[in-house]
Amino acid sequence: MITSQQIKELRDKTDVSVMACKKALEETGGDMEKALEVLRRESAKVAEKKSDRELGAGIVEAYIHGNRQMGAIVKLKSESDFVSKNEGFATLAKDLAMHIAATNPLNKETFLSQPYIKNPEITVSDYIKEHIQKFGENIEVVEFSRLSLF
Repeated sequence: MITSQQIKELRDKTDVSVMACKKALEETGGDMEKALEVLRRESAKVAEKKSDRELGAGIVEAYIHGNRQMGAIVKLKSESDFVSKNEGFATLAKDLAMHIAATNPLNKETFLSQPYIKNPEITVSDYIKEHIQKFGENIEVVEFSRLSLF
């Protein structure tokens, strides 16, 4: 039997809906790691379904490294202002800008396929898909740039 504590723990780790967390835990017999993997697979399915939706809102976010000698800027789009004004969306954009500053990807394809610096077990694309599932809207990195003194 799945406990509310297990659901809460999984929800705290993923920010995914209570019902999605419960379903993933039930599917895996309460195994937290396997439930995380189920949610990652579900995130990919949700992202695929939403990929054709029009993106009418978004933000531009920047990250400047502590030494002030390197930084990055990213344009991240969503379907609605409701999502683009969400603090979690701003955090996603900031995290992506920090990743760009740290890794200097050559292009969007390279960027999306890189291991995510805060969790190398997933790619940047997987990280974005988790947020697509969380917000229920399509999200896309439209463009980015990295600047450095060197």
